[in-house]
Amino acid sequence: MAIPDCQTIMLPLLQFAGDEKEHPIREAVEALALFFKLTEEERRESLPSGRQGKFANRVRWAKVYTGMAGLLDSPKRGVVKILQRGLDVLKQNPARIDMNYLKRFPEYVERRKGTAENSAATAEVESIKQETPIEALESGYQILRESLAQELLDKIKKCSPSFFERLVVDLLVKMGYGGSVRDAGSAIGGRGDEGIDGVIKEDRLGLDAIYLQAKRWEATVGRPEIQKFAGALQGQRAKKGVFITTSDFSKEALEFAKNIDSKIVLIDGEKLAQLMIDFNLGVSNIAVYEVKKIDSDYFEEE
Repeated sequence: MAIPDCQTIMLPLLQFAGDEKEHPIREAVEALALFFKLTEEERRESLPSGRQGKFANRVRWAKVYTGMAGLLDSPKRGVVKILQRGLDVLKQNPARIDMNYLKRFPEYVERRKGTAENSAATAEVESIKQETPIEALESGYQILRESLAQELLDKIKKCSPSFFERLVVDLLVKMGYGGSVRDAGSAIGGRGDEGIDGVIKEDRLGLDAIYLQAKRWEATVGRPEIQKFAGALQGQRAKKGVFITTSDFSKEALEFAKNIDSKIVLIDGEKLAQLMIDFNLGVSNIAVYEVKKIDSDYFEEE
């Protein structure tokens, strides 16, 4: 089955905690994964950030919402325990507990005031009934990031070859290669011999070198171009190379690069744009939203 949304999880979570014991949330996640008969693949599925499992995140938000209604409590960090109101709800044997059900509890309504229920996004969250707030935030972020990456790539493709070479230098320096922009810039561009566009230091001391090929192309880069680059590396007795393009690589090119002795990293247009975003090249912040959580250590009594 598909991973259940956090509202579908609310009643089973309350039933799990119905023994009135304190349970680590990890234990609840495991028990509910068995209850919903999730596959290993579904258990491993993560949020877009990759920092947390999707199902675990939904269990935690089910705990948050039922906690707002006074059904569950967290007496310790990472622990869940049912409250008397939760026991009373179980005695009523409801068919389902969701956000509409929780609205019968004044505490829940009061705590939601001024937060999501008063925002423009609430109607969407209530109607979709799938994503937790963290999921919605991460999904929205991914959409914005993908859109920005496409805009970046479109801009790059319209730039001159010399600008593209400078962009490659700037990116590699921001990633920690090549020493200074001046050092890196003097090592790339204009070389053009044997399929190599330039060479850049792997570290600031120049203990090793990385050979570069940069193609501002529209067409797919095929295996012959990678073979030519690999041969150029052998001619220089080099073991490391980076091939950067604004387009993409054929399956045969990817397989060839994977199976040869030389280490050749292939960076296509999509990856190039993502790296520029990661290392703040050609982009700027328009807003920063900090997501915070309780610092449990602060509230530890001596």
